[in-house]
Amino acid sequence: MIAVLGGLGAAFMFAGTTLFSSRSAKLIGPWSVLAWVMIVGSAITLPWVAATGIPSGLDRGTGAWLLVSGAANVVGLLFSYAAVRIGKVGVIAPIISTEGAIAALIAVATGEHLAAGAAAMLLVIAVGVVLAGAIPDSQRQASPADEKRAVALAAAAAGCFGLGLYSTGHLSGDLPIAWALLPARLIGLIAVALPLALSSRLRLTRRAVPFVVGGGVCEVAGFSLFALGARHGIAIAAVLASQFGGIAAVLGFAVFRERLGRIQVLGVTAIVVGVAVLTGIQSG
Repeated sequence: MIAVLGGLGAAFMFAGTTLFSSRSAKLIGPWSVLAWVMIVGSAITLPWVAATGIPSGLDRGTGAWLLVSGAANVVGLLFSYAAVRIGKVGVIAPIISTEGAIAALIAVATGEHLAAGAAAMLLVIAVGVVLAGAIPDSQRQASPADEKRAVALAAAAAGCFGLGLYSTGHLSGDLPIAWALLPARLIGLIAVALPLALSSRLRLTRRAVPFVVGGGVCEVAGFSLFALGARHGIAIAAVLASQFGGIAAVLGFAVFRERLGRIQVLGVTAIVVGVAVLTGIQSG
């Protein structure tokens, strides 16, 4: 039950992060959104880390993987915020949710065995991404160049998040959740928020405040819930958490009245089904 609740809770939190960022990025831009999300996340994580103390499982190798995971997460968030600023949530979120499939590809490239049926699901996901990016002229909300750029940014975000997932897989299961959360927020704070603040380019408007706070809280909560659920059943938690793309697509239609073409709906469906089946195969 904890695996189900953790995975499902993570999916809704990640979907919430996507929706919040789609609004805030339009108001203050992706760089400032990333900075404020990292500031909010750090305000939650740093006291948690201090209370946890230094874990016994932390060594040079684990530290290196934490650094890679954190950097990949920060860059992935920047790409995703830039994507939802100019593209539809219903298209962008399912593409980003292919991060698990990309992590599987990285694992295969480094010598790990690909489970039977996984290759077929990777092909289904790839076709889904292509179809999701096929936007009819009658339904374009931005220029064709911007729509294509949004899909490319979403794919880049998925690649970064996939690397982050693969890196996290090398971390010791004994590390507390707070320490897994720390690197991305610390890197974002030092490399993004601080330079923007010192150069007076850190933007924030009254309208954007609830969105950046909500995004920061949802991201920390989502990762924490997934980690908690995975301890009681990795396969179940992973399958449910990977559905944030489908949830965000539905919420994007309900909240923002986004409309997708038939080909896009087919593509989004292929992505959601492919990600769910692949996650189950790889973690089963």
